[in-house]
Order: sequence, then structure tokens, then C-alpha cells
Amino acid sequence: MGDKNHLLYVVTIHAIFALLHFIVSDAVETLARAVGRQERWQLLRNNTGVVAMHMALTHENTVIIFDQTEAGPSQYRLHERYNGRRCSTRSRADLKDGACYAHSVEYYIHGNNLRPLRFVSDPWCSSGSFLSNGTLLQVGGHGRGSQRIRYFRPCRDHLCNWQQSKRSLSDNRWYASNLLLPQHDRVIVVGGRNAYSYEFIPKLHTKDRSFNLPFLHDTHDEDGGGNNLYPFLHLSSDGNLFIFANRDSILFNYQRNRVVKTFPRIPGGGSRSYPSSGSSVILPLDHQDRFQKVEVMVCGGAASGAYEAAARGRFLPALSSCGRMVITGNNHIWKMENMPGPRTMHDMLILPTGHILIINGARRGCAGWQNAATPSLRPYLYNPKKSRGQRFTVLKATRIARMYHSSALLLPDGRVLVAGGNPYNTYTFSNVAYPTELRLQAFAPDYMDRQFNDLRPGNVTIEYEGHSSGVAYGTAFTIHFWLGRRPSKDVEYSVYAPPFTTHSISMNQRLLKLRCRHTTRDGGGSMSAVLEAPPSPNVAPPGYYLLTVVNNGIPSLSQWIRFIPA
Repeated sequence: MGDKNHLLYVVTIHAIFALLHFIVSDAVETLARAVGRQERWQLLRNNTGVVAMHMALTHENTVIIFDQTEAGPSQYRLHERYNGRRCSTRSRADLKDGACYAHSVEYYIHGNNLRPLRFVSDPWCSSGSFLSNGTLLQVGGHGRGSQRIRYFRPCRDHLCNWQQSKRSLSDNRWYASNLLLPQHDRVIVVGGRNAYSYEFIPKLHTKDRSFNLPFLHDTHDEDGGGNNLYPFLHLSSDGNLFIFANRDSILFNYQRNRVVKTFPRIPGGGSRSYPSSGSSVILPLDHQDRFQKVEVMVCGGAASGAYEAAARGRFLPALSSCGRMVITGNNHIWKMENMPGPRTMHDMLILPTGHILIINGARRGCAGWQNAATPSLRPYLYNPKKSRGQRFTVLKATRIARMYHSSALLLPDGRVLVAGGNPYNTYTFSNVAYPTELRLQAFAPDYMDRQFNDLRPGNVTIEYEGHSSGVAYGTAFTIHFWLGRRPSKDVEYSVYAPPFTTHSISMNQRLLKLRCRHTTRDGGGSMSAVLEAPPSPNVAPPGYYLLTVVNNGIPSLSQWIRFIPA
């Protein structure tokens, strides 16, 4: 009896110490977060009308937001259907008819207002890329939308809308990824549910079809819901395509339909691709090595068996690990480290500073209808330049859960737009743990705090010479900006390709640090800098980018610049 009492005493003491350790650790972490950090959350709108399953920033400073059309009535009622038939508020049939509701909107950043857009076919779980003229190419989806090709060309007169091509994809593309290629304004579309292939848009010949990709067969996990859907795609500076699915990755020559390299498997268990839904970025490319060092980063995902467990109502802890690997050269090793906590269904965005923001997601479960619990409310900031173990910072928490079907993207003013979240196949607002989320937020990193205004470059303008429509590759161009005090020695000039974001993937996202040939102080705080455009489309595919001047870690408001062939 005495031994049992002693054992109970020891267990109780250990439990008390464990609880105290948790409380003290949490308090220390909270204090560390509070000191010197001024990031903020802003509520922009209470209702976007539609769930932000997909988002994309246009060069007209608007954001295209859209959901699936099969979710039934959204929260944006229309006066009439797109075929002209009126929608009556007195008709029960019309109140339930999804055609009487918008499923896509255009959000105006400066006015904080919306207008409805129309869809002809369902873009549920689709993909997108911006073409060189700023047109959003959007492909695939569900049902009759699975082989559709759609275009949205931004405009200033509020009359532009979605246009559907008469041409179709060769294969169904539900949960596929796509990427803009360096040549001929072509896009490659890879994978999708039951689609172990890739294809191009546009096709060069009428008889061109899709191409089989055995890598997608090899990475398919039947019991895990696929675990190779929405593969991560990154364009390497040598023109080849990095493809990551499940836990494996290859370097692929899409022009010759040949695997150039097979990389080591990322260490650890679990999976990284949908529905495990980790995320990935290509770390900033730098002129100092002529953009030749290309390093990818993959973070989070779901534990082995998470998909099956979620179907039984049990939500396994997500993965905490991140891996970095240089995909150029000949030495390919995953260098692993841990985030401050487990995460799945999160977004990874490259900030103008070159830091990586990890935002949204859940701590347990995986992607899918009601497949996750415990939202990740605190963003993480990752500094790639710091030593391992010191790279992550935990930021201020939101109060709004952003899990399945949420999105985030970087705005020209440096804030991050955050929207969406819906773990149900219809709009559901009551008697559930995580209701459909229509509130629109902005996350303002600490570099936007007023205390840094004296360091912030202002009035950035771009001087075009020769080509009024853009800057040719490898050429010099001049920018002008204002700086109230003498610039620091640490002034950088970056260009950022805004992505198409959905399902934890930011397709086509990349940031380049440009070479500055020389700067001139023109007097009165005015500065001029002669910059060098990227050397080739392999480094930066043609199109619109956000140019930012970063002074000692404090970014300017970004301005649009377009890179074009000579």
C-alpha cells in the first residue's frame, strides 16, 4: 500500500511540474512575442459574399476571389441570373438556386468594395497563372468544369468578366497545379485527381495531347486520399521544372519529357501534398550569385494515416518539420528544422524583406470536409539568413479560424490579405465548430509600424526607356524614390511575382533581389537608382512584378513593373 501511495505521489509531483513548465513556457513565449513587435490584424469587411477558396492579385490592384459553384447559395445575392432571368426574393426556388448568387467577386483594395463576377463552369479546386500581359489563366475544376480553360483580363472600367475558352484540356484537372513557363506565354498543368499526366496551354499543334508522368503514379497514396495532389511546382533558373509530390521530388525537363534528377526523399514521416497539405516556396533568388542558387523550402503537412483517422473523427497532430534543399548544383541534401508548432493547410508567402510568412492552417488533421481541428491562429515569420534554431518568430494571433479553403496573398502596400475558410460543402453558419468564414482581414507585419516611417522609402517611380510597355531582360533601368534620411548601407531592390493562391499553394510565387549599378542622391531626400533587370525568362518569366525598395528591412509601397523580351 505504501508503494502505491509513493507512486501516486511521484506521478502527482511530475504532473504538477509539467503543468508549471507549460504555464511558464507559455508566459515566456507570450512576453517574447510582445517585446518590440508591432504587427497588427485589421478587419476589412464582415462579408466578402463568397468563400475565398482561390485568390489572385491583379496588376490593376484588385483581388479576384472565387469559390466553387456547387456550394449552392453564397452570401452575395444577384438580382438576375447571368442568362437574364430575374431572381425573386419571394420564390423559394430562387432562394435556393445557386445561379441567383455570385461565386466570384473582384475586390478593390483602395475602395474596400466588391463587384460580382460570373462563372459558366465550376472552378472548384482549380489552378491558375498570370500570363505576360497580366491576364489570369485559370484551368480545371470539378464536373463540367474539370477540362475548362478560363481567362480574366483585368480592366479599369469595371466591365471585364470571366471568359471561357472554346478549347478544352486533354484530361480532367481537379486538384492540379500549373506554372507559367519562360517561353511563348505557355503554361504547364500538372496532375490532378486520377490524372497522372501533364499538358500545355496553348498546345502548339492541334493533335497535341497530355503526356504521361510516371512520377505521379509512383507518389500516389490510395489510402491517404492521394497525397500527391496539387504538386508543388517551381521553375529553376536553368529552365527545368522542380516537381514535389507526397514526399518525393524531381527536376524535370518538360521540353524533352525527361527526368533530369531524382532528389532524396524529404526526411520524416507523413506527407506534404494534398490532402496532407503542407506548403512550399522557392527562397529569394539573388543577383550576387547571378540567380544560380535555387533553394526550395517545404513546411508542414499531415501525419501518416491522418486522412483515414479524420474520417473516423480523430485528428492527428500535423507535421512541424520544414526542409530546405538547393536544387541547383550537385549536392542535394534536405536540411531539416522545426516550426514552433505543427501545421497543415497553411500558406507560405515571401515578404518584400525576403522573410517567409507562414499563416493560416490547423494544428491537427488534414485537408477535406471536416477533416481538421485546432486552428493555427498565430503566424510564424521565418528569416532564411539567420542561424538554424533562430529563424522562426511567433507573431500576433488572429481570432478567426482559417483552415480548409482559406487563402492569403501579399498586397502592394506590404500587408497580407487573409480570407476564406469553409470545412463544409455548403455555406454553413450555425451549430458547427468552425462555421463558413466570410470575413476579410489584413495582417500588417511589424515593418508597417509608424515608428519606421523615417526609414521607409516613398514615392517610388519607374523610368521606362525604349519600351514604354516594360523593361527588357538584362537591361538597365532607373527608379526614383524619396528617403527622408540618408539611406542605410543595407538598401535592397526586389521584384515579386504575385501568385495564384489556393489550397496552401502559391503558384508562380518568386522574389528576386536585383543588382543596383549605382545610386544618386538628387537633393532634398530624392534618390535615383540604376537597376539591372533579370537576365532571362528562366530567372523571371515575362509579366508583371511588384518592385520594392527595402531600406534596412523597411519596405516601400510596391510599384508594378513588367519584364518583357527584348
